[in-house]
Amino acid sequence: MFNTHKNIDLYNTNQEILAKWKEHNLFWRSVEEREGCPEFVFFEGPPSANGHPGIHHVLARTIKDTFNRYKTMKGFQVKRKAGWDTHGLPVELGVEKELGITKNDIDNKDSEKYISTADYNAKCRSNVMMFTDEWTELTEQMGYWVDLENPYITYDNKYIETLWWLLKQLYNKDLLYKGYTIQPYSPAAGTGLSSHELNQPGCYRDVKDTTCTAQFLVKDVCEGLKGKGELVGEMPEGLKTYVLAWTTTPWTLPSNTALCVGPKIDYVAVVGNNPYSGEEAIYIIAEPRLSAYFSAKKDEEGNEIPMNIVWRGKGTDLVGLHYQQLMPWVKPCALENNEVVVKEEEAFRVIPGDYVTTEDGTGIVHIAPTFGADDAKVAKDAGIPSLFILDKGSDTRPMVDFQGKYFVSEDMDEKFRELCVNESYWKHAGEYVKPGFKAWFTKDDNTSLDEAMKALKPEDDLNLAICMEMKQEGSAFKIEKHVHNYPHCWRTDLPILYYPLDSWFIRSTAKKERMVELNKTINWKPESTGSGRFGNWLENLNDWNLSRSRYWGTPLPIWRNRDTKEELCIGSVEELYNEIEKAVAAGLMKSNPLKDNGFVPGDNSKENYNKIDLHRPYVDDIILVSESGKPMKRETDLIDVWFDSGSMPYSQLH
Repeated sequence: MFNTHKNIDLYNTNQEILAKWKEHNLFWRSVEEREGCPEFVFFEGPPSANGHPGIHHVLARTIKDTFNRYKTMKGFQVKRKAGWDTHGLPVELGVEKELGITKNDIDNKDSEKYISTADYNAKCRSNVMMFTDEWTELTEQMGYWVDLENPYITYDNKYIETLWWLLKQLYNKDLLYKGYTIQPYSPAAGTGLSSHELNQPGCYRDVKDTTCTAQFLVKDVCEGLKGKGELVGEMPEGLKTYVLAWTTTPWTLPSNTALCVGPKIDYVAVVGNNPYSGEEAIYIIAEPRLSAYFSAKKDEEGNEIPMNIVWRGKGTDLVGLHYQQLMPWVKPCALENNEVVVKEEEAFRVIPGDYVTTEDGTGIVHIAPTFGADDAKVAKDAGIPSLFILDKGSDTRPMVDFQGKYFVSEDMDEKFRELCVNESYWKHAGEYVKPGFKAWFTKDDNTSLDEAMKALKPEDDLNLAICMEMKQEGSAFKIEKHVHNYPHCWRTDLPILYYPLDSWFIRSTAKKERMVELNKTINWKPESTGSGRFGNWLENLNDWNLSRSRYWGTPLPIWRNRDTKEELCIGSVEELYNEIEKAVAAGLMKSNPLKDNGFVPGDNSKENYNKIDLHRPYVDDIILVSESGKPMKRETDLIDVWFDSGSMPYSQLH
């Protein structure tokens, strides 16, 4: 029945088989001749053609092709549309590396390496399909059957329009909203990251950092603890009282506005000495952590002298205790009616938090609301203000800018600088909070990141510098190296920061129960994938941070008025066309750029859609009119590229 092959030449045999398949048009016939048969639905996840294909692509495609051919032979019609993933951070980083620029150079006319958004995106567009021929050759040579003649392309205007339509469906169902929250942010990549990006293998790594236990001076301990807890000894007169709090990120200490205790944890006040200055004082610490910081002394005969504990109580007894600002670099403020109001009286007190543990540290958590989600929540619940900078655009920012360094004077609002910034701040202004950020942003075009990292000096470690200054000033109780698990950016290999950002979110949690339910119906192989890693991720699902602070990608189709909060989500190019016409009639736009370029609503031809570009900066130049007649500008964010590729079941069909 079958031919017998001896001394087989695998390469030539492969070429002969491929030639026969092509001659008889077998792929297309296998699809077309099964028209009307039951359909086996297959989605081709899009690769990015700005990189070379690898052996892992051959492996994955072999598995996919095996299922598709099997289902075809079982009588199913299996349509297979190829696709190209063309947006996102890998494309941008490749262009920036080639041009020797960073995000800070784009649309920054003060930069020596200035490049416009239009030119930058044009370069991204040309680079993203750079290796298409290699991908096509690999696909054909390995015999992977997929429609390469009519691929979907994520930068195509029709594809983007379908994404906009999907986003409008979410918006209309109240599943798309704007929030100001603490999010993982990559200074090196210049964008926020979603939870599933951080959950990729290798993102969390053990790192050794300089950590610090700081001592916070209590203002009036007698009054603060009056009638609370239990006095178990004499409170020595003339001694200062400190609260001890441990942190793995000393660079956040200048942003401290509260200390957090566990309400049910046992705490003590003990008389002891600062190991660096020798100062005798009263120190407040969780009792289970006492032995990690204090040890019993011995008398002349070698007998152990019990530690001098003078007070015991629960965390609830400490709540409300006021302390002096550890590093008075910047005053805590709030924006009220667009005016900066100092909020020192509301800050610098002890607050409760159920997440506090006694596994490490002092059992007391230093709270910097601008640099942690838990910090922000407990501070907000307790009415603690954040410590922020007002930038020259009158926007509130944390003390650290988007490049991961302390704000410099020229980037601050002048009135804010005069009212809230103290002289002590300027010593470290412009310094990077992580050494890797300095390596990334200051290296020249001919230096690799590894080389730049190796060239760093000990003084480039801001954590270490701050700890040494605290030791000298007497505000550090313990400084040590500590290994802990810390998240890194999956594209730059550098640490992320937890940073307050204005972002748009998909309300994934509203559908969590339904997704968990449906996940249990999937025939996972192996089963542990669905019940384990993926199932655990669903059980701990957060709302999807959709926003990305980038340039090359699908623009978020929401126009908004900052003052009135009026907004409009656009769901199609035709809708955008009609809304621009209204803006022209209202005098907000001189003309309709879509009409100027010859676009005709209702004409779905490729030729018609190729007349326009739905990317930045062109959509950014469009101003729409609100119902009250106010101008609305597009929210500058792009959307997560995972939404791009994840929407292909719809978008490939337009």
